[in-house]
Amino acid sequence: MQQTAQVARRPRLRNSLWEGPRVALEAANGAMQWLPLLACAPRARSRRVLVLPGFLGGDTSTAPLRRFLGQLGHQPFAWKQGINLGEPQQLVAVVERFQALQNDAEEPLVLIGQSLGGIYAREIARVFPDQVHSVITLGSPYAALDRRSINGLVAGLFSRLSGRDDENIRSFLAEERQAALPMPTTSVYSKSDGVVNWRSCIEAEDHNSENIQVLGSHAGMAINPDVLRVIADRLAADPEAWQKFDRSFGLRPFVYPTMH
Repeated sequence: MQQTAQVARRPRLRNSLWEGPRVALEAANGAMQWLPLLACAPRARSRRVLVLPGFLGGDTSTAPLRRFLGQLGHQPFAWKQGINLGEPQQLVAVVERFQALQNDAEEPLVLIGQSLGGIYAREIARVFPDQVHSVITLGSPYAALDRRSINGLVAGLFSRLSGRDDENIRSFLAEERQAALPMPTTSVYSKSDGVVNWRSCIEAEDHNSENIQVLGSHAGMAINPDVLRVIADRLAADPEAWQKFDRSFGLRPFVYPTMH
């Protein structure tokens, strides 16, 4: 089993300074590659997918991802909680949203969460394991020790807008990090993340979990074409014979480098 070191270290300043321009480039790249992405993406049975946005994001920020999933034949759902401010009541509300979607459903949901949305996704999966098919997180700092693993400006905004003090944040992260998820779990991260330290976005791998490194920003993960390829691949995977993402063929060894 691969062990990961827990750290409390900010992301590199140069990554934070270039975060905005890289997001713009990823958006343009995603638009140019949209049709080839759809043409080459694997298709399997349709999945019901709840998509959760990151801090300061809402359903508008995940609209391209949900559109992509819909055009692949999946059934994506928005979170419908407005802007994600990290407020405790929003987690309660999204749990209620999840339960409403699961009423009378014949199969579990897939949860995809960007950044803070991924922490919420893992918490839902921990509480309702029988109702979650798999979890995909995009730059989610679920393994952070405290807010020192987050860009200082973002951490300050999170504390102010969410109403969580340092002790509450540590308690929230520590409780979530204890969860051992029994369903397939994919953690997508970038070493050039400008918002969170990449080490806070990975976990110890086992037969049911994996970490996939991409080249890109933090905020642009939901529109990064390399991330969209991973998501399409993971949704097409057979849950009864789940295998980790195959990096071995074509250009994948360069596009998805190993952790080391």
